[in-house]
Parts: sequence; structure tokens; C-alpha cells
Amino acid sequence: MIAVLTGGTGGAKFVEGLLEAGSVENLTFIVNTADDLEWWGLYVSPDLDSITYAAAGRLSRDRGWGVEGDTFYCLQAMADLSEPIWFHIGDSDLALHLVRSNLLAQGKTLTEVTAAICRKLGVQVRILPMCDSRVETRVDTPVGELGFQEYFVKRWYQDPVRSVRFTGAAEAHPAPGVIDAILSASAVLIAPSNPITSIGPILAVPGIRAALRETRATVTAVSPIIGNAAVSGPAGALMAAQGLPVSIAGVAEAYHDFLDLLIVDHSDSQMARQLEGSGLRVHCTSTLMKTIEDKLKLARTVLQLLSGEEAGEAVSDFP
Repeated sequence: MIAVLTGGTGGAKFVEGLLEAGSVENLTFIVNTADDLEWWGLYVSPDLDSITYAAAGRLSRDRGWGVEGDTFYCLQAMADLSEPIWFHIGDSDLALHLVRSNLLAQGKTLTEVTAAICRKLGVQVRILPMCDSRVETRVDTPVGELGFQEYFVKRWYQDPVRSVRFTGAAEAHPAPGVIDAILSASAVLIAPSNPITSIGPILAVPGIRAALRETRATVTAVSPIIGNAAVSGPAGALMAAQGLPVSIAGVAEAYHDFLDLLIVDHSDSQMARQLEGSGLRVHCTSTLMKTIEDKLKLARTVLQLLSGEEAGEAVSDFP
């Protein structure tokens, strides 16, 4: 079984590739929920939704979020009623939030609700929220502290970032199945997600980082950084705000206490050699995922590396 920590659009793209490349019954996805928010009175979990839609074959490949071919009549109606619409929700997407909110109101946990939604959508992989309690990413900026969606979506991540914190993380507990998935996995993957606000909240839940240190599985991360910039989104600014170099070295530092293997883009081969000199195993390949073929190729490369790891083969590869 392969356990995958994921979140954000980069994580969803990587998940699409894995689902195309591998045996789905052997995958468990542990998903960031610190981006969750209440919107129009409904509980919305963007990262859980993206991974669920990807696993159900419904994720919009153009947008990287929401449902393929969705309509937005409700969004327009809410605008006509002078309600906020900066967080875009499509009509089919809205149905999922209605179902989730109703089940939560009945006393179901987020883990139970996620499993129920997966069954309804015919999802075969196991998708787990990182925890069942509320954790929220808060971004400190010159205009004040913002919730992540307000910083990222409403304000287009244009505000300088002073720091990031995860409220509620210290009191949270890993969702049922999360620790066992990590400890029993044959391999653990960290998706090319934002290390600060997509993977960071997962690691902030007590017990998860310790499980990654304890697992006998090889822990492999795919870098979301190429050169000195994020492939997309605000990962670079957020890493800098947290004192990390905006480079593959910063990714390695974020995961330093449990990372065995880092997969980076060919263009970072020089720094990859430097990292190898410090004892970290590094593999260079193409990590850009512009098309489904790119996603599939990267996923297959990762899975082949994992097979080589199990066979005791060397994994370093520089052009």
C-alpha cells in the first residue's frame, strides 16, 4: 500500500497521474483540511474535494479544481442577491457541499462523511482527511491575519506574508486510519504540494510527523519548486516567510527529519548534486505537469523508483 500526503492543485495533478498509472486499491490519500471554510452556510473542503473528484474522474482539468463541465447558475444568482461570490462554487460542486454539511450536522465525523461521499461517487481509493477537528491556516500580512482562502483566492495572494500558523493543530488528533496508513505503507509519497500550507498543516497534527520518522517505508517527496520559484501559486513567498530557501534545498529542509528521497526537475541537477553531498538521495526527472501525459509520466517515474528501492537499486540520476 502507498500512502500519499497531498493538497492543493499540484497535489491533485500528481494524484491524477497516480490514478492513471497504478493499481487504485493500493493507494491511500491523506489530505490537507486546513484550507476548509464555511461558505454560504456550507462546509467546504477544497483539497478533499479535488482529490475526491480526481479519484471519481470528475476533476476539471482546465481549472484544476471543481467538476469538469460544471455550470455556475447558482453563483450568478447569489451575485444577483448581493451575496459574496469571490469563492467560486459550481452547481454540481454545490451539491457535494450540501451533502457534506447535512451529514456533519447529523453528527458524522469528517472521516465518516468523506467515506460516504466516496462510496456515493464510486471512488475506489481510500481518502482520509488529516484530522476530524477544525484546523485553520492563518496568514499574517500587513493588512492583518487572513484565512488561507481569503489570502489565496479573494486577494490573489498579493499581500506580503510575515508568517503562517495553523490554529487548532496542537489540539488535533490524526483522523482514524492516518497513522496506520503511514506505518503500514510500503512507500510514503509527499505530493508536489505547497510545503507550507498544503503539507505543513498535515505535519502539524501531533503524531503524523513522528509516524513519518518511524515508518519503515521509504518517504519520497516530489518538489513543487523548480529553480528559485514555485511551479504555481504562492509556495515561494510562503516558504520565504517561514525562513526556508525558495529552492529544492528549502523543500528538503522542510522535510529533513523524515525524507529519504527527493525527486526534482532536471533543471535543478546542480543543486541536486549538492544535496546528495549532504546525504540525501535525489533523482532528477521532468516534474512539470502541463498535460495528462506529463502527469502520467511523472507518476510512472515515481512508481518505478519505488520498485527500484524495494529491489535495493540506486536511485540517483543526473543528466
